[in-house]
Amino acid sequence: MKTVKLNNGLEMPILGLGVYQIPDPHECERVVADALSIGYRLIDTASAYRNEEAVGKAIAKSGIARDELFITTKLFLNNATYEKTKQSFADSLKKLQLEYLDLYLIHQPYGDVYGAWRAMQELYRDGKIKAIGVSNFGTDRVMDFIEFFEIPPAVDQVETHPFHQQIETLKFLKENGVQLESWGPLAEGKHGIFTNGVLMKIGNKYQKSVAQVILRWLIQRDIVVIPKSTRKDRLAENYDVFDFELTEDDLNLIAELDTKTSIWGDHRDPEKVKMLYGYAKKM
Repeated sequence: MKTVKLNNGLEMPILGLGVYQIPDPHECERVVADALSIGYRLIDTASAYRNEEAVGKAIAKSGIARDELFITTKLFLNNATYEKTKQSFADSLKKLQLEYLDLYLIHQPYGDVYGAWRAMQELYRDGKIKAIGVSNFGTDRVMDFIEFFEIPPAVDQVETHPFHQQIETLKFLKENGVQLESWGPLAEGKHGIFTNGVLMKIGNKYQKSVAQVILRWLIQRDIVVIPKSTRKDRLAENYDVFDFELTEDDLNLIAELDTKTSIWGDHRDPEKVKMLYGYAKKM
């Protein structure tokens, strides 16, 4: 598995499994077990996904050595304070049945993220987390953390796919030593992405699926990808992207698909912020 080196020297697999929207515990455990059997070693979950326990069970049953795995979870905004971060982290670690995390992210740029980061820095220094980062943070918020804190974010996990390519964000993060990680790399199947003519044509050239073309495109941009699937055949397909390489012409064609528009919405939109707080209150 190809890896990327984070700004603290930690090696992170460039391809992993995301388990967003797999709330059923039995299904989630099966999916993670299937992924691990195929060869996946990076698993990305979050407290807000409500499936950390299922992920932990699959890991425990896998028999895979801990140091071969790279496990990520995230702190949701309802726990984004100094004190609550410590407790939420402990809760996540217990559910995952782990002694430490490889990567812990602030899930949303809301709440007392400064208090949360101070707590995360302490957990990092104590060896409980190997790397700390953020998710859904704009470049201005990332720069704020870089300038304000002793330990800068190692990762920023943001929506990145052919319709929202994050070209300027990627440039900024690379220049500042922060790894871009893509959530929603397949645009959650929206806007006809799997029947897109450009992507299908490129796929036919290499005898690869549209999903494989997209994942390969992201990997060639040095972006970490965590596609989700509940089907074992698709998990295997998504993993099989290291035996071909897109040409400059291919990359230029894909670049033309960029609409610079999110499928989720703007994290600076007050209504989106209100919606996320509403979800947090139900947790």
